[in-house]
Amino acid sequence: MIVTHDGAPREYPNLIDGKETPAADGQTFTSTNPTTGREWGTFALSGPADVDAAVRAADRAFHGPWAAMSPTQRGRLLSRWGALIAENAEFVGRLESIQNGKVLAEMRTQAIVSEDWLHYYGGLADKVEGSVVPLARSSVLNYTLREPLGVVAVVLPWNSPTFMTVMAAAPALAAGNTVVIKPSEITSASAVELATLALAAGLPEGVVNVMTGLRECGEALIDHPQVRKVSFIGSVPAGRAIGARAGGRLITSTLELGGKSPNIVFADADLDLAENGLLTGIFAAAGQTCVAGSRAYVHESVYDELVGRIVDRAGSIELGDPLLERTQMGPVATSAQLAKDEALVEKAVAEGAEVLHGGARVTVPDHPDGFFYAPTILHRAAAAHTIMREEVFGPVLAVTPFRDDAEVVALANDSDFGLAAGVWTRDVRRAHTMARALQAGTVWINTYRALAYNSPFGGYKDSGTGRNNGLEAIHQYLQTKSVWCELGTDIPDPFVIRV
Repeated sequence: MIVTHDGAPREYPNLIDGKETPAADGQTFTSTNPTTGREWGTFALSGPADVDAAVRAADRAFHGPWAAMSPTQRGRLLSRWGALIAENAEFVGRLESIQNGKVLAEMRTQAIVSEDWLHYYGGLADKVEGSVVPLARSSVLNYTLREPLGVVAVVLPWNSPTFMTVMAAAPALAAGNTVVIKPSEITSASAVELATLALAAGLPEGVVNVMTGLRECGEALIDHPQVRKVSFIGSVPAGRAIGARAGGRLITSTLELGGKSPNIVFADADLDLAENGLLTGIFAAAGQTCVAGSRAYVHESVYDELVGRIVDRAGSIELGDPLLERTQMGPVATSAQLAKDEALVEKAVAEGAEVLHGGARVTVPDHPDGFFYAPTILHRAAAAHTIMREEVFGPVLAVTPFRDDAEVVALANDSDFGLAAGVWTRDVRRAHTMARALQAGTVWINTYRALAYNSPFGGYKDSGTGRNNGLEAIHQYLQTKSVWCELGTDIPDPFVIRV
């Protein structure tokens, strides 16, 4: 049952096998509302015993009621789950804004569109098909089956918890797997609520389980012998560690990691659109998105004009309580992230960058203890500087002029990351040439920060492995079995391989 949230602290247990379950040892941890800087919720601090209980529940459901359903039945339940999330979008959105500080309009929208993701993958559930292989030997019937893996561990970040829970869980469940979700300790409440809605939609107990906890909980989950795949969205260091742990057990992982995405504006671009796109790329969600366009490359002929425009726009961004409709940018999610923003900007200045706007913590009326950081624009940062190499994950934009196409391709690709890129131009030939040249999993042309349930999303280089969304995602939660049936009666030589 959905609880009515009034902003007061409340306790959240785990949700394991369809039941609210405190941590086995009774321990808890707290989370902080970044707008107020005060503690907000108390959560179960899960340990190995809780992990084992959740995974075993998921495994029982995988071999029991979930497997007993037809793919069509499973798909209908996923669609119903999506509809319930959308019906409760206001509640879910407010809950997320309280947890991570992102504006309500954004979090409400993410809850609403979760229905599209679950409807899409619900529709794919009964379209997972094998094939008949036309072998040279006509006496043999050879066909393939696409089968689910088993229990999938879903380990999530804090910046878009509902959206990313659905993005990871929907294809896994549509493929016939069950899931154990380990949300970020910063945004654990919404995961528990989503699992409650899954039960209300009719998904059997144990199909969707949620354990809250810290790093040790996630490690125990990945190491559990009954977990057959890991889906992780988060930072590069954590992704490396998770991929290594999964690989050590010879299970696969889908890793959607960080970015340092270039947003490139050519001389012929529509500057009104480009201005909006640069702002969208870095100041939406206070820059706390993996695709943040944190490196802006602007052609030298329009550099001064466009940079002046975005500096002016940055100065007019309304900072404040994310639950208020007038607010355009809320706080960053944690005190640690605030300290990181401050430290990286200070280092950028020490290395020679110049602050054009912002560059400091901001005190917001009514919320003096909130984790607010000003929309920040830097220039004169060299390609080798830390601010151009490391992901800030905050509202910090570095702008750089360029002369020609070859130079900007080299600058854009000079990064360990490769998640996304933006291109702003009216030249169709240039647009598609750049799309091929840029080393990124997603290239946006005359738009930015757009996603769809049926379009694959993921990174090149250190930005990850595998893909979320689209047909490619569901295939990553399936394994292929080849079945051979000899129809003939000839007796072959038993000492020679049959090819």
